[in-house]
Amino acid sequence: MGNVLYSIFPNEPFVDLTLYQYGWEQCDPLHSYGPTMRNHYLFHYVISGTGILSTTDSSGVNHEHRVRSGDGFMIFPRQVCTYYADETHPWEYSWLEFDGLKVRKALELAGITISSPIYHSNAKDLGLKLRDTILHITQEREQSTFQLIGQLYLFLDYLTRSSSRRHSARTGKLQDFYVREALTFIEQNFQNDISVEDIAAFCNLNRSYFSKIFRDAVGQPPQEFLISYRMTKAAELLEITELSIGAISGAVGYPSQLHFSRAFKNAFGIPPKEWRNEHKIIKKEP
Repeated sequence: MGNVLYSIFPNEPFVDLTLYQYGWEQCDPLHSYGPTMRNHYLFHYVISGTGILSTTDSSGVNHEHRVRSGDGFMIFPRQVCTYYADETHPWEYSWLEFDGLKVRKALELAGITISSPIYHSNAKDLGLKLRDTILHITQEREQSTFQLIGQLYLFLDYLTRSSSRRHSARTGKLQDFYVREALTFIEQNFQNDISVEDIAAFCNLNRSYFSKIFRDAVGQPPQEFLISYRMTKAAELLEITELSIGAISGAVGYPSQLHFSRAFKNAFGIPPKEWRNEHKIIKKEP
């Protein structure tokens, strides 16, 4: 194996955009990875050399893409793929694994899809800024979580503005209006005993149609998103307040502390008390 830098992003609750892991590697000739499948979006930027990405699209058709220096490739959640370095000119690349509410729209603007996963830049200055931003994330070892998330937003900005397949933003769709209304309703009422039916009723839509347009726009069913949003808020309260677990349970819409603790563990892998012990912000006396 060639030289590798690898980091895992701290388990922080960011809903709009979050980072999971990132790294850099100078690959050996014919070094391969896969077949593999990810739960999140994984982008590789090729700094030098070349390689092959082999993917399966949404129709089950296999494709091979040669990726060169200055290009990139996106692996989509639950997409089976394999990629390997060229024998003569093995690639050096950096990668970011990320997800969140902002990702689907950004990739739509960039024209990057599961059938067309290759990034080409048609704006040299922005392409170089994209490269430098990825390298900054992967090589600067002492960054705070907010610095990393800020850099990730810059990465998406450069990706959408420099992509050769860039699309204009589509505005004014009625479905987008309904989804924004639903997100606002969740933000303002997550602490109450609300259901998907309540959200759909607020938007004056039947549940079936509402669930479809919400999932198409957000990438999650509304019930799954509501739970995720509540767990994110709960993690914030555990981190920055002295509220009891029971009080936090009620503050995020769970009258039953037992049900809350189960949902929290499903979301973060550990019970809320353990999360607090690991992430509690200690307030220093002035």
